[in-house]
Amino acid sequence: MAEALLDVRKLRIEATVYPPDQPPHDIVIVDDISFTLEKGKVLGLIGESGAGKSTIGLAALAYGRGGVRITGGEVMLDGVDILKLGLSGIRSIRGARVAYVAQSAAAAFNPARRLGDQVTEAAVRHGVMGRSEAMQRARGLFDVLGLPDADHFGERYPHQVSGGQLQRAMTAMALCPRPDLIVFDEPTTALDVTTQIDVLAAIKRAIEETQVGALYITHDLAVVAQVSDDIMVLRHGKMVEYGPARQIIETPQEDYTRRLVSVRQALKEEAADQSQAVLTVEHVDAAYGNAVQVLFDVSIHVPPAQTLAVVGESGSGKSTLARVVTGLLPPSAGRITFDGRDLPPRLADRSKDDLRELQMIYQMADVAMNPRQTVRTIIGRPLQFYFGMRGKEKTRRVQELLDQIEMPKGFAERYPAELSGGQKQRVCIARALAAQPKLIICDEPTSALDPLVADGILKLLMRLQADTGVSYLFITHDIATVRAIADSIVVMYQGRIVRSGPKSKVLTPPYDDYTDLLLSSVPEMRIGWLEEVLRTRKMEAAGH
Repeated sequence: MAEALLDVRKLRIEATVYPPDQPPHDIVIVDDISFTLEKGKVLGLIGESGAGKSTIGLAALAYGRGGVRITGGEVMLDGVDILKLGLSGIRSIRGARVAYVAQSAAAAFNPARRLGDQVTEAAVRHGVMGRSEAMQRARGLFDVLGLPDADHFGERYPHQVSGGQLQRAMTAMALCPRPDLIVFDEPTTALDVTTQIDVLAAIKRAIEETQVGALYITHDLAVVAQVSDDIMVLRHGKMVEYGPARQIIETPQEDYTRRLVSVRQALKEEAADQSQAVLTVEHVDAAYGNAVQVLFDVSIHVPPAQTLAVVGESGSGKSTLARVVTGLLPPSAGRITFDGRDLPPRLADRSKDDLRELQMIYQMADVAMNPRQTVRTIIGRPLQFYFGMRGKEKTRRVQELLDQIEMPKGFAERYPAELSGGQKQRVCIARALAAQPKLIICDEPTSALDPLVADGILKLLMRLQADTGVSYLFITHDIATVRAIADSIVVMYQGRIVRSGPKSKVLTPPYDDYTDLLLSSVPEMRIGWLEEVLRTRKMEAAGH
């Protein structure tokens, strides 16, 4: 057996928490974690939010986030315990021998500096190579990572490239100093499926060519199956299961791992067709300013008590369609009717009933709530605004809504910071329900959640639809979510609808080229899927 590049032994990490009306106390967030990683190999760390994945990954850089302390164990890098290095020793290895690729590439780059300067910065500042050599290496990495015009790509600024290209540029930035270890922290979570497959392929190719060791952190088991040699399943800071990727995927031993493997297999039964529509969009065009048209002749209809899923990659026009429906972006042509009446194009011209009956649930629950307001206040505001509820009547209705979203009574006095990601999204759902809407626009409401929590949110939305008769316009790039929740589907590409109809029709071949690309890009939970897809696409491109 090859000597381990990274050997983590009995790692223990604690944090101090400050609960309201209670004295502060310490909790264990990573408990007795051990694993080894060889050079050129990838270990996938998987588990739900709060499992300790990112905390373990950062510990491999001898780093703990604010309030977090590494209180036990060893992190051996080539036989040296980096936890015992002084501050100068740790600084000397971060960015040079160990590197980090974050989830949000946009937040990792300075918008005022060219990409090439930022990609080469760590290599130059650590004295690994001179600027000229670093720029030459960066151009080679741009080529390996499949970035366009590799010789001149570094001359661009971050805003001049796509999200997928920026994610690959961040991988180049990590690889440039020739590190021994890279920690990939959810690097494709925010990407649509067609972009994700390109980034996954680029990351895998870069690892193979550079022989760097890698920790790959994700909550998506299908993604980690494509890049990992071994997988560790985590829950509540403890190891649940650890072994070769094929064994974890095909023959999981633990019940929790089996649940992770099977969680996406739910499928909503298709509802009967209903010709009446709560929302109709007819031949809508929309543009930002006078120059950039983003929607072209878009028509959809959403029947009562049904879900229309709008699917497409980033830039396809999904969220712009939602902005048009909500009145935030008036269309330049076309007509919108809601519950049998014309809907004014501009939000400012809509009635109080228009606003009440059409609600929205956002992707990032964190930024959709006022952090200084309690759950009671957040859910209570629409009750007071739309129905004039106050006092005991409002308190009673808030509790009814908390019961509907399956949250205990005590949560009414909590603040958003005291809630998990799934709990925050449930509160946002309750706030939307408080208005008694006829339609809720759901803009990627589960994309930031781990699979088990997301599955719980989808089941909640379906139950609420059955109980209340509310309709959903569900915007997503996740085909697995579409299979679970949709009655009908619209596929968008470059601002146009390329396929639409009942779910059974849209997801049944023959497909148009784009829908075929979209469906074939959804990661499958089997070893070798990525290579198989890339081979197929290469053959198709060659005309075979």
